[in-house]
Amino acid sequence: MKRFLFVILAAVMVTVFTSCDPAVEAAAVDRANALTSDAAIARRNLETAEQNFQVYRRVVFYNGITADYILQIEGYLAIIVDLDGDLVVTVKTEDGKYLKHYLGLSDNVTYFSEALAANSVSSKQYKVVFKPSAILPTIEVR
Repeated sequence: MKRFLFVILAAVMVTVFTSCDPAVEAAAVDRANALTSDAAIARRNLETAEQNFQVYRRVVFYNGITADYILQIEGYLAIIVDLDGDLVVTVKTEDGKYLKHYLGLSDNVTYFSEALAANSVSSKQYKVVFKPSAILPTIEVR
C-alpha cells in the first residue's frame, strides 16, 4: 500500500512539474518503481550486510593478459574503490581484528567478488544497524 501511494505521489509530482509530458511522466514512474522494487531493496540490504562484515565472500584479482590469478582474499570483507581508483579490501579476522589491503587496478588487471554463502535479505526484513562508536562522543580527560 505504501509503495502504491509513493508511486501515485511521484506520478502526480512529475505531472505538475513537467507540464503533463507523458514520456517524462512514464520514465519518472518507472524510476519510482525501481527504487521500491523487491530487487532494489534486497540489493541495498545485501550491500549493507557486506559493508558490515556479515557476508562471507571471496575477491579474486585476475590478469587478463596472462590469464593468471594474482591474488585471492576470502572471508568476511568489505570492498570500496577509493578516489584514485585503488580497491580497498578490509577483512575482519576471526579474533575480531581488521586487516586492510590496497590493490591497484590497471587496464589488464581486474577483479571479481563472489558471495560464498546465501544470505537471507528481503524487502520484508527490517533491521537497524546500531554502531555506538558513531554516536558516543569522545571524552578527553585532562
